Amino acid sequence: MSVPTVTTQRLTLRSFTAQDVDPLHRILAEPDALRYFPNSDPPSRERVQRLVSRQLEHWQEHGYGWWAVELQGEFIGWCGLQYLPETDEVEVAYLLAKPYWGRGLATEGAQASLRYGFEELGLRRIVGIVHPENKASQWVLEKSGLRFVERAHYFGMDCYRYLIERSSLDRRSE
Repeated sequence: MSVPTVTTQRLTLRSFTAQDVDPLHRILAEPDALRYFPNSDPPSRERVQRLVSRQLEHWQEHGYGWWAVELQGEFIGWCGLQYLPETDEVEVAYLLAKPYWGRGLATEGAQASLRYGFEELGLRRIVGIVHPENKASQWVLEKSGLRFVERAHYFGMDCYRYLIERSSLDRRSE
């Protein structure tokens, strides 16, 4: 399967390439980029290379995954959908370089990912998993239509679990 390219008002969501490894490595090494992740240590370049390869494999296996995110031709991070085998759920996720925080770009990417999941894949529900202290990410999920459901344990840490169901989108558009 080829990874589809999706465009939003400001973003291009496209397949990862080998050329994304170095800029992604730099983004993940930025202070606080991984602050709310289970392992906040910046990964090695080799680990980032494996992450990119795994995402391309994820697309092949599931028909969805993370996109590389571009703004005016510049790689600024990733967003998309990820299968969570431990819970048999699909998660919407995103990570952008710090200079792009607070500009609504993560929300724009998350909303495009949700539309793809519901309209192209026919998913019934999508979750968002966020660290309890990550207020900015919680706001992205809420602006994207997800609602807080419960405290939960994912990726070896306490999290907040958010959820959006296809039926809630259908009701919003009526």
